[in-house]
Amino acid sequence: MRDNPPKLPDSLAAPSDLVSAAAPALLPGQASRFGKYELLRLIGSGSSSSVFLAHDPFAGREVAIKIASPDVLGDPDKGRLYSRLFLNEASLAGKLNHPHIVQIYDAVVADKICYIVMEYVAGGTLAQHTRPGHLLSLEQIVEIIFKCTRALEFAHQLGVTHRDIKPANILLVGDHDIKIGDFGAALTGQTQLTLIGAIGSPAYMSPEQINEQPLDHRTDIYSLGVVLFQLLTGHLPFTAETQASQIYRIVHEASPRPSSLRPDLPPALDTIVARAMAKDREQRYPTWQAFAQDLVSIARDGLLYGGGTELAESERFDILRVLPFFADFPDAELWEILRFSEWRRVTPGSLVLHDGARGEVFAFVAAGQLAVSKDDTPLDVLCRGDCFGEMAVLNRRTPTRSADVTALTEADIVIVSGEALKKASDACRLHFYQSFVDVLSNRLDIANQRLAAAASPLLPTLPEA
Repeated sequence: MRDNPPKLPDSLAAPSDLVSAAAPALLPGQASRFGKYELLRLIGSGSSSSVFLAHDPFAGREVAIKIASPDVLGDPDKGRLYSRLFLNEASLAGKLNHPHIVQIYDAVVADKICYIVMEYVAGGTLAQHTRPGHLLSLEQIVEIIFKCTRALEFAHQLGVTHRDIKPANILLVGDHDIKIGDFGAALTGQTQLTLIGAIGSPAYMSPEQINEQPLDHRTDIYSLGVVLFQLLTGHLPFTAETQASQIYRIVHEASPRPSSLRPDLPPALDTIVARAMAKDREQRYPTWQAFAQDLVSIARDGLLYGGGTELAESERFDILRVLPFFADFPDAELWEILRFSEWRRVTPGSLVLHDGARGEVFAFVAAGQLAVSKDDTPLDVLCRGDCFGEMAVLNRRTPTRSADVTALTEADIVIVSGEALKKASDACRLHFYQSFVDVLSNRLDIANQRLAAAASPLLPTLPEA
């Protein structure tokens, strides 16, 4: 964001002409320019802004540009409000760096022009899956809501409360991934930017938000509970002929159970929705982690996956999150690891690594036990959280195995290749090497203790004085 925008070039000086100049972009083979950006087509428009797909020739990527309506900016009352909304969202540029939050690249907020350049997400929004006949599978819904909880917890840790969580602000990436966007109404701790009235969508507002009471992250927990209800049933929990009646119901009536509209739903989902949407925020989930943990429990208990053995992404993330090796890894890096790692379940007696074999992969024990041996001599037993095989990656001269690793029990192992690690982000790779040093240091300490214990009976006994 530019606090003091430079003098705009002529092409940006007249916002009315600028937005209308994009109209030819809707015709095949034609495009318009917006500063350095090439506008490709109109993605969507509303009463306050229009969003265009554009190409950034400098970064070599497609972006989405949200441009405030000139008519709105010219309105004495609405112009002030929407300028502050744009400024609020622009103030978060470069701060909410999370794989499940839409990234903001650039922004300009001035008297006659407001626009935000952000990450382009091509999959549409969750709104398309909130109607009967268009619902996602239960496993998709749980995975999506789980990722929302992790993204919103990340924002909360930075002091940001979204305040306008709804399906239209959750963008789809493939079948299971999402990105949360539109932080214009967010509470950011910057009082001068957040006192902007009851911003939000009434159907998804918490009772305290409707009553314009002080808010915290639990208002977003309520709103995400409403989204979960709607994704499960295809209906909002509270509807009415008028907005006033709908607001009254939100504030005063108990939320229905999703299973009252869809009897095949597991009771555990009723419990999760009820807690997320509790009228009294003291009865809601106190933290995003608590919300996320209940979603993981549903996946772990096999209520959604037909008893299959494949772990859901929410389970995998939860496993990595608690392993000591990954204790200092931020969430964003754990999601990165999930993308390039391989998860494998091995049966008792399976040879996982063979002494003398070449290979540049290392692994972690996610569950179960593995035995380490050399020439049939037992050396160690690996348990949950232990790392093995990393020396073949660290020792680039001779990437060979120095021992056999065999499964003692059924075990889940997480496998990472050296090549994948090389392609990881700098921050992720640095955390790996820091954790490797900790592992090697611990092993050295244990080896020294064993040597000292073995040598103590052989040491001569000094005569007493």
